[in-house]
Amino acid sequence: VSEALLASATPVSGKTGIAQVATVSSRDEQIGDLVGEAMSKVGHDGVVSVEESSTLGTELEFTEGIGFDKGFLSAYFVTDFDHQQAVLEDALILLHQDKISSLPDLLPLLEKVAGTGKPLLIVAEDVEGEALATLVVNAIRKTLKAVAVKGPYFG
Repeated sequence: VSEALLASATPVSGKTGIAQVATVSSRDEQIGDLVGEAMSKVGHDGVVSVEESSTLGTELEFTEGIGFDKGFLSAYFVTDFDHQQAVLEDALILLHQDKISSLPDLLPLLEKVAGTGKPLLIVAEDVEGEALATLVVNAIRKTLKAVAVKGPYFG
């Protein structure tokens, strides 16, 4: 059945074509237009999220970059106090699938990053113990701009 459906499927592209399919699917021209606009903006590999709102209207919001469902691991990582955000530009990124707690494992990397002058974003299952303490001390002293966050889908 699925092979027959795929064989008879007609790919849809472009803002207008996507909006037409979305309008038929939702039975609402405004929703169709919003879906068409969203899909044309984010592209084939982009992500569109639909969320319930407490307002009466329907709105479209675009977010550049990446967002995390969990925040930074220490309030000392805040760089924008007005918005309580940690903003890093042109950052180096460390992705690690396990917990980071040992400083001897992390220290050589931190020394290399400090030499570049770039900020560091650490995404791991968790950052704790002396590794987190060292990042916090560096943030307080402003010797290394680093932010540690729990990656999506971890605990």
